[in-house]
Amino acid sequence: MAFFDNPVIPGFSPDPSMCRVGEDYYVATSSFEYVPGVPLWHSRDLVHWRLIGHALDRPSQLTLPDDAPSSCGVYAPTLRYHDGRFWMITTVVAGAGNILVTAEDPAGPWSEPVPVGIPGIDPDLAWDDEGNCWCVFSHDGIRGVRIDPETGELLGEPVEMWSGSGLQYPEGPHLYRIGDWWYLLLSEGGTERGHAMSVARARSLPGPFEPHPDNPVLSHRSTGHPVQNTGHGDLVRAHDDTWWMVLLGTRPRGDTPKFHGMGRETFLVPVRWEDEWPLPGPLELRAEAPRLAPHAWPAEPHRDDFDAPALAPCWVSLRRQDPDAVRLGERPGHLVLRARADGMDRPGALFVGRRQRDADCVARTRIDVGDEGRGGIAVRLDEAHHYQVEVEGGTVRAVARIGPSRTTVAERRVPAGPLTLRVDVTTEDVLPPTVTVRPADPDAEAPSGLRVGGPDTLRLGYETEDGHVEVLAELDGRYLTTEVAGGFTGRVIGMYATRGEAAFDWFELRPA
Repeated sequence: MAFFDNPVIPGFSPDPSMCRVGEDYYVATSSFEYVPGVPLWHSRDLVHWRLIGHALDRPSQLTLPDDAPSSCGVYAPTLRYHDGRFWMITTVVAGAGNILVTAEDPAGPWSEPVPVGIPGIDPDLAWDDEGNCWCVFSHDGIRGVRIDPETGELLGEPVEMWSGSGLQYPEGPHLYRIGDWWYLLLSEGGTERGHAMSVARARSLPGPFEPHPDNPVLSHRSTGHPVQNTGHGDLVRAHDDTWWMVLLGTRPRGDTPKFHGMGRETFLVPVRWEDEWPLPGPLELRAEAPRLAPHAWPAEPHRDDFDAPALAPCWVSLRRQDPDAVRLGERPGHLVLRARADGMDRPGALFVGRRQRDADCVARTRIDVGDEGRGGIAVRLDEAHHYQVEVEGGTVRAVARIGPSRTTVAERRVPAGPLTLRVDVTTEDVLPPTVTVRPADPDAEAPSGLRVGGPDTLRLGYETEDGHVEVLAELDGRYLTTEVAGGFTGRVIGMYATRGEAAFDWFELRPA
């Protein structure tokens, strides 16, 4: 018997939507303020997934205002395959609204967006036996309408369909024709600890829909399960006729109310059928694998030496792609960032990062800012919640932005020239639930014996030329979680420039 580990797509990968083409499976996830938008993942066994690109990967498809709030941008997508094409529909909040793009190959290229004239969020697509395309979405409940998917035109007025069992925020609807029934799967209860999934069915569209008598059919609310916030799932029938679901969840840690830093992640659960109802679960961190041929992709490299002509798909930026500010090839073997704003908390901040995918990890980069630049490495949740290690002239400093407060918690003088900056994330240390600055006196002892409040500890520092790690500060990870900051994203770790230019020789993000 083979087993797999959940989540199958770890790190900030929420709102998964899945479709199957033959023996290939594809998942799209939401991306919020990060571009390129809507990551696309490919698998052949439902367990091992590789990032193959993005559906919104060029400025003509997606550009957000510099002052668009964090956690706005691209919300939950739906990915479908119909009539020889892939279809992706999503909502760009603080942007173009609901849009639809298509492609013959999910790796791209994808079409220019077609506006879809519906209100609300979380649009879904389904085709009936007559070839009509139905768009179901969340707006004052769950509504549906026939559309022309080529033009986005509505072919009627939206009608109420079914809005769940009465919990708040019915959202994330997915509509399926399976056998003689139409099934409507949705999430409710909010995407926090009360998240739940419910299902209803109807003989024809637009209903009426009959709810499952024991809704919600999946929820971990008010339990001690290590995976929480479960919901926003999508069904697929595997090519061996088994049924599966991808859904989002979180892995909170630390003291009550517990905290999650990596955001909402993508999990996989089996689906059984009882009395013509799909019932998902159970969700386990280690579970029996689908009985499909295992297909492990080559591991994603932990280190990027910036020798390629373009950035790999794992790299994302804030709100817009800017080739004038993010430059490869200008300095051989380096990524050069040209500052657009004087702080990570300013509109237009220049940041290029990768999602944190391991609870215990190490991020390192080699930076050269010359005489006039300022930049470094940052762990970012949003504008008001991030930790930085930056170098400017002959000074390296650790900076914490927590809500309205931005504090330089430690700094040192260092020799001029390139410097290796480092962030270690660990779930094992016992530290006070407050900022702790490592004293300059190496013989002094840091406070000990107090319980950490957050899910992890972040050590900010740099490496000397002989490889010794100098820790500037040790910070509680709770302040880089949505339980503190709010919002819908997870941590992204990467490089930034806030004055002049910063040249990065390489960047490494690896599990510890």
